[in-house]
Amino acid sequence: MGCQEFLTHIKRGAFLPGGPLAYHGVMPNTKAYAALTAKGPLVPYRITRQPPDPDEIEIEILYCGICHSDLHSIQDDWESTLFPCVPGHEIIGRISRLGAGVDRFREGEIVGVGCIIGSCGACPSCEEALEQYCDQGFLGTFNSPLNETAHTLGGFSERIVVPAKYALLVHHSRDQLAGAAPLLCAGITVYSPLRLWGAGPGKKVGIVGLGGLGHLAVKFASAMGAHVVLFSSSEAKLSDALNLGAHEACLSTDKKAMFRYSGALDMVLNTVSASHNLDTYLRLLKRDGTQILVGAPAEPHASPKVFNLLFRRRRIAGSLIGSIRETQDMLEFSAAHQITADIELISISDVNAAFERLDRNDVRYRFVIDMESLRQNDSD
Repeated sequence: MGCQEFLTHIKRGAFLPGGPLAYHGVMPNTKAYAALTAKGPLVPYRITRQPPDPDEIEIEILYCGICHSDLHSIQDDWESTLFPCVPGHEIIGRISRLGAGVDRFREGEIVGVGCIIGSCGACPSCEEALEQYCDQGFLGTFNSPLNETAHTLGGFSERIVVPAKYALLVHHSRDQLAGAAPLLCAGITVYSPLRLWGAGPGKKVGIVGLGGLGHLAVKFASAMGAHVVLFSSSEAKLSDALNLGAHEACLSTDKKAMFRYSGALDMVLNTVSASHNLDTYLRLLKRDGTQILVGAPAEPHASPKVFNLLFRRRRIAGSLIGSIRETQDMLEFSAAHQITADIELISISDVNAAFERLDRNDVRYRFVIDMESLRQNDSD
């Protein structure tokens, strides 16, 4: 698909001022929850989902995880939210309808949808199957402009329509599906850099932070065969880390304990989304070690001391989610190793309370919405 065709490929549910957009006479047909204004509550809302085009599939959403970026979006923390905002990009669902040209899926199959539902397909990154780095910017599952008046609406809804090439087969058992939903964002966000920077047998990997991303990073790095050291500023989380598969856990505010790891780690995966001192973890790296940042703080980190980089040829790098191919690999790896997120399953009616708790980091370790609760709510 070329760039212009990509930009005009609008069939996933969108909005025009004055109400939900009707395509070709199709009126609002899908229950959803939306934020209508910045920092306002999510409320029941009706949107339009168009029947799938030949290359698309319609998915009945079973579970949708709540990501910290959903919170940033509904609060308009990044000053880029398009309202009404229907968040959600950690989607697990059942295929309810196939486009006429789709032959790689069957109706009834369980699939996942993550952060990406479109890219230009023509730039160097797309040609290398790295859609997340598309030169045109990938099309996000929600809050991505489609044209001057329309934008994508996400997984806090009954169903979604996406191009089949951006859907992923899910092999987890039925009772694991809710816990598999956060893999579509949190999981791939940590899996991709762990794979790229070579976490595995003989490697000593530090994980900074034990939240939604960090707890999955511990599980993945351990399953890859690495020796895993978890660093947290919360003493209460150290025992959790060991139970999740970390080999060691260290209180990051304890200077003596931290000193013992100086120059000992091959890589550090830093999942913390608050501004902090990166030198604390640079000093733990061996020569040629890398600290990879996957958290996105509202305020920038202080610049590291250059000597902490120069003297052991250390690096600081970043990583953005993962490609569709990587995400499929991650789902297969996690199914084989029985990896899911530790979750709290909630009803859609509790979504605003969940966001309030997420804002104060009161969740271990991910909220997931049972979307059947949306279908059963007659008042929506």
